[in-house]
Amino acid sequence: MTYNNLTEQERIIIEQKGTERAFTGKYYDHKANGTYICRKCNSPLFDSYTKFDSGSGWPSFDDTIKGAVREIPDADGRRIEIVCATCGGHLGHVFKGERMTEKNTRHCVNSLSLDFKSEK
Repeated sequence: MTYNNLTEQERIIIEQKGTERAFTGKYYDHKANGTYICRKCNSPLFDSYTKFDSGSGWPSFDDTIKGAVREIPDADGRRIEIVCATCGGHLGHVFKGERMTEKNTRHCVNSLSLDFKSEK
C-alpha cells in the first residue's frame, strides 16, 4: 500500500503515538459536512454528523465508520488507543461512560491524524 507523505509533526503523532496540544488542531472547531479520513492512508474514519464539541480541544466523534477504527488498550491499562484499521496509524483515544452524547462514547482524535473530504 502506498501512503501519503507526512510532515515531521504528523509522523510524531501518527507513527510514534504523539499528541498535539489542545485547541491547536485545524479540525477541533471544524463544522463542515463530509468525511474525516486518515491522513496517512486516506481511509474514511468518521462522518461529520458524528462530530460534537466535547470542550476537550480535540476533534471528538461519538461513532466511527463501521470497521474503520480499531481499539487497543494502552500499555498502562488506563486508556484505550484508537488506530486506523487500514494502516494502524495512531488517531487518539476513546473514552466511554462520560455521558456527553446519547452513544456515551467520545473518540478524541488528533487533527494531524486526519484529513477531510467535503460533502459535495
